[in-house]
Amino acid sequence: MNMENKKIGGHLLADQLNINGVDTIFCVPGESYLGLLDGLYSYSNKIKLITTRHESGAANMADAYAKLTNKPGICLVSRGPGATNASNGIHTAYQDSTPLILLIGQVSRNERDREAQQEIDYKEMFKPMAKYVAEINDANRIPEFINKAFYISQSGRPGPVVLSLPEDMLIDEVIAKPTPAAKIVQASPSVADVNKFFDKLKIAKKPIIIIGGNTWSQEAINKVTNFVNKNSIPVLTSYRAQDRFDNRNENYIGHSSYAISSKTKKRIQDSDFILSLGARLGEVTTQGYSTLNVPKMDQYLVHVHPGIGEIGSVYYPDIAINSGMSEFSNFLPSLPQIKNPVWKDWCLKARKEYIDYIKPTPMSGNLNFSEIIGYLNNTLADDDIIIVGSGNNSQWVHRYYQYRNLGSQLVTTAGSMGYAVPAAIAAKLVYPKKTVVSFNGDGCFMMLGQEIINAIENDLNPIFIIINNEKLGTIRMHQERKFPKRVVGTSIKNPDFVALANAYGLNAMRITDTEDFYENFERAKNNKKATLIELIIDPNVLTPSLEIGKNIG
Repeated sequence: MNMENKKIGGHLLADQLNINGVDTIFCVPGESYLGLLDGLYSYSNKIKLITTRHESGAANMADAYAKLTNKPGICLVSRGPGATNASNGIHTAYQDSTPLILLIGQVSRNERDREAQQEIDYKEMFKPMAKYVAEINDANRIPEFINKAFYISQSGRPGPVVLSLPEDMLIDEVIAKPTPAAKIVQASPSVADVNKFFDKLKIAKKPIIIIGGNTWSQEAINKVTNFVNKNSIPVLTSYRAQDRFDNRNENYIGHSSYAISSKTKKRIQDSDFILSLGARLGEVTTQGYSTLNVPKMDQYLVHVHPGIGEIGSVYYPDIAINSGMSEFSNFLPSLPQIKNPVWKDWCLKARKEYIDYIKPTPMSGNLNFSEIIGYLNNTLADDDIIIVGSGNNSQWVHRYYQYRNLGSQLVTTAGSMGYAVPAAIAAKLVYPKKTVVSFNGDGCFMMLGQEIINAIENDLNPIFIIINNEKLGTIRMHQERKFPKRVVGTSIKNPDFVALANAYGLNAMRITDTEDFYENFERAKNNKKATLIELIIDPNVLTPSLEIGKNIG
């Protein structure tokens, strides 16, 4: 044994992360993984360690980082409370199909199964919300487990992997044997299946392509776009996947989501052929599984998805293709053009309905949120990043903003509140020169709003927008619908958001009138420091189409 090659487990783990191209880690430091922190010290010039104020913030930053880079986001937390706090981001990553690796410091091996302080069995805890959960009990196997985490998190349907790291294992001395970096493995379609799909498309009368999910690249989207343009096929995007296809393309007819129009919903129901590219066809996309019949829909379904476990899990596919999006799109350029498709006029009418639907609409009060989104739609660059948290405020952004490039929409389909602030930090770390706009409801902001300090700490200048109506609008809407006149628990008292932002060191302003927004936003874009803009909207406005006292409540 060559003693000169010996090192502790934490150092070997840092080596293996570096080999796999890790350049950013989001964490809340803990004594349970000091050995790894010491290993990361040696990579201070290569791996940026972002210290968050809450583990949920760290996990959500890792999720956002992964969405923007197509690399696993790395989150590092301590045992017990650290892990339970981080579970919020793991659930998000699982539902969003995001590659994420959570590393958890664990009690020492000789303390296991004694209910040591903060001890949790992570295999049981994370089993329902992760692709793979394991504990590294032998430091010699660190390269094996780390590479396995990279393979599993990125291959097939992407998702989170959780690795538990006993504290004493991280300081065991071992012979260093790093392993070469892991590579993504994705399935490819057969020529026969692609030809069969194309033959069925040619005889369709009202086809629709629904695009969503992950494993996309801009190159893959470009190939799909060329295929769509060549054949005039109408395209929808699934829930919160609007950046998977240029919304300004003449064949784009909208998105299937909470803010869907009744006309778009009818288009889906009247279609006779659906090509689902990467979309799971989940609850929100199908309006609670009501737009499309379960399990055998009326339409001919071609379901292309990277996760073999997803195909056929809800909807019966007439053609099932287990494939990554890049792998499938590579076949499209070789397919011939469909001459004079019968659905061309149908597509044109659907496009006109979409264009009419995204025009700004009236709204009570001095501030019209739809006009503000319309302004941003006309002034932001194609690759600027829009981030939306959870809650009804997101409906304005989804309805009135047109996304153009992959990565310009940064959101979570899991619906967890608090996402938009940490996601903005991650976005600015990845793309410091892009304009990053983070939309937060007042309730949503209060979940993880403290992470704005990371913008100051890391010299980042995202723009945080708070939509303040002093209520949890989504739940209030459901109360008014299901239990009218029995409102409880949904009115909230907020702090002075401008004073709070100033205390953190941000620029801040309060806007009460639509016209005052434009100049102040342009000033915020040019600020070198982060800016918080509070928008005061009429408290009775719940969605672009619902107001308390008018058409609800």
